[in-house]
Amino acid sequence: MTDRSFDTNQMIAAAREAFAPMFKAQQEGFRTFERLARLHYAVAGDVLETGFARMHAAFAAASPTELLSKHTELNSQFVDQLRARAEEFATVTSEIQAKFSQFSNEIAAKAVPARKAA
Repeated sequence: MTDRSFDTNQMIAAAREAFAPMFKAQQEGFRTFERLARLHYAVAGDVLETGFARMHAAFAAASPTELLSKHTELNSQFVDQLRARAEEFATVTSEIQAKFSQFSNEIAAKAVPARKAA
């Protein structure tokens, strides 16, 4: 005795449709996490490169004045790099906020069906 009105394909399709916004939000979350990790990795690379440049300048400098000028130049370059990375982080966070509000609106629209005008 089986119930022929029970269709597993319809159940699976309904579950996919119900959880589609959550799945999309999860995928975007992983992409965003990867993007933030890559930005952090880039900042760490900038710090490492600056450290190597400072060591090279210390060994290559002939006088303290030359060393000081080279360090000043390296500092200004590093600050410019960090400023650019900070702008990238700000862009990413604003995109995250926009996507989060978009996904929350999609989820809310799926969860609460629109009322029909009577």
